[in-house]
Amino acid sequence: MRPRPASNGMYINKAFVMGNLTRDPEMRSLPSGMKVVSFALATNRSWKDKNGAKQESAEFHNIVAFGKPAEIIAQYCKKGNPLYVEGRIQTRSWEQDGQKKYKTEIVIDNFQFGPKAGGASAGGYSAGKAQDSGEDQTQKGKANEIDTIEYPEETNNLDDIPF
Repeated sequence: MRPRPASNGMYINKAFVMGNLTRDPEMRSLPSGMKVVSFALATNRSWKDKNGAKQESAEFHNIVAFGKPAEIIAQYCKKGNPLYVEGRIQTRSWEQDGQKKYKTEIVIDNFQFGPKAGGASAGGYSAGKAQDSGEDQTQKGKANEIDTIEYPEETNNLDDIPF
C-alpha cells in the first residue's frame, strides 16, 4: 500500500525522543563556519512477553544539531545526561571505499535538558530561543527554592463527562 498525501500534498516528518546521551557530543564546524554537533541518545523499552517474563531492549538514535543549539548542547551535555529532542528524520549518504554508506539521523528543531540531579530545573532550546536553564535564578539568590509543578486535585466526576 502506497502512502497517500494529505489533501494539501504535504507529509509529516517529526520525531520526539527522550533518552540519555551515549557519548559526549562531538562538535565540528562546517566550511561556512556554522557549528554542528552529533551524538546518540539511548531509549529503553520494557514489556512482558507471552509467558509474563519481563523483557527489555534499547534503541540508539543518531542526533545532529546545527548553529546555536549545537553550541548549547556541546557546552552543557555530557555522556549519560537525559535530553528530550524534537526534530525531523533525515537519511544522508556518502561514498566510502567504493561503497555507498547511509546514516539516518534526527535533525534537532527543539530540545529540552532533562532533570538534573537533585531535582533542579533545566532549560532548553525552542525554535531559535534559548530558555533559562535555572542557573540565572540561582545566581539571583533563589538557590534554596526548588521549582515544582503543582497538579490540581482530582475532582473529575464521571457524570460530568458528556459522552
